[in-house]
Amino acid sequence: MPHPNDPSLRSFIDVDPASDFPIQNLPYGVFSTKDGRAPRSGVAIGNYVLDLWELEQDGMISAGDPGTFAVGLNALMHLGPKVWSKTRTRISELLRHDNPELRDNAKLRSRAFVPMRDARLHMPFTVSGYTDFYSSREHATNVGVMFRGKDNALQPNWLHMPIAYNGRASTVVVSGTKVKRPRGQLKPPNVELPSFAPCKRLDFELEMGVVIGQPSPMGGMLSEQQAEEMIFGFVLLNDWSARDIQQWEYVPLGPFLAKAFATSISPWVVTREALEPFRLKGPEQEPVPLDYLKQTEPQNYDVELDVSLRAAGANAPASISRTNFKYMYWSSVQQLMHHASSGCAMNVGDLLGSGTISGPEKNQRGSLLEISWNGTEPVELPGGAKRSFLEDGDSLVMRGWCQGNGYRVGFGEVEGTILAAE
Repeated sequence: MPHPNDPSLRSFIDVDPASDFPIQNLPYGVFSTKDGRAPRSGVAIGNYVLDLWELEQDGMISAGDPGTFAVGLNALMHLGPKVWSKTRTRISELLRHDNPELRDNAKLRSRAFVPMRDARLHMPFTVSGYTDFYSSREHATNVGVMFRGKDNALQPNWLHMPIAYNGRASTVVVSGTKVKRPRGQLKPPNVELPSFAPCKRLDFELEMGVVIGQPSPMGGMLSEQQAEEMIFGFVLLNDWSARDIQQWEYVPLGPFLAKAFATSISPWVVTREALEPFRLKGPEQEPVPLDYLKQTEPQNYDVELDVSLRAAGANAPASISRTNFKYMYWSSVQQLMHHASSGCAMNVGDLLGSGTISGPEKNQRGSLLEISWNGTEPVELPGGAKRSFLEDGDSLVMRGWCQGNGYRVGFGEVEGTILAAE
């Protein structure tokens, strides 16, 4: 039987070569329909959602536990990596162009395939906890140069461990959810006392989200292999940021309300297995990490990333950043190993934000703070609009994909529109 990642595989569902969702991908999501079909699990294939609950009811697939696909992805994740791989292999087999099981079953096909335009996409899993890292050397350096100068850009600990803060799982939302401008304490440098008002320097952060599919015990540690096997998949992630609120509150304990108001993720979870052909070695790490953080395998991924901004009142978006996940200094596996190293227990459904992804070039910066260089170099958009930070009515779209030979493994998009503060 061909491996689900085999580039020669073809589905009986017609898939455009530019689609994010060929048979080599099969990302998981949760959807409902306009005709009242309750939320359940599906996979994306071309312009369709394949209803896994319908396949389960018909006996075409089984993850071992009845009803696994009638709820969000947490139930599937609990079953572990062997079941994940077996399930993806079976779905791939059913979709192959030369397999008549589903292809020639017209009655089941009519129930199981839902046009993407008719599907409403929901949060794909229940987020147990959310941790946001700070793992792009280019991003950390840019921010450090802005606020501390070139000679003191990186803090002394940055090259020795993945830096992070614990965010709020309660405000992780799915793509398309509108984001209200946050309120908070603001204190510009030239003002003596703070005031409470809507944020004036609202930003995005281009990130990837790591979805943890297996738990680890409190008090334990993780090897590289254990950490890798705990990762179910990846999503696009926008960690919205209120820069002016953050500037006043972050000393001495780091970000709090400036990051707690909203974090948006894409609705499709691309499995770690689907990304396997696109693994590569990350940047050279110097000094060499401590033993518990050392990697023996390539743990970065070649994921192209694009950010587009549609200014309020504009007819079309404009690309403002194009970078790649491969630039991350600390890998997702290292982030997870470090997270657990103190004895912190990890749970099914934990979400790890990669941290802002920036590349070495100016057009590869992953936040408006960097792109506009803290507001001193506003972005010029079509129609004459300029942006240093996001304004009410602005819409931001992030996209990501891995380019294969004649196909791409994509993440879809994560979109959010800014609403005025109440």
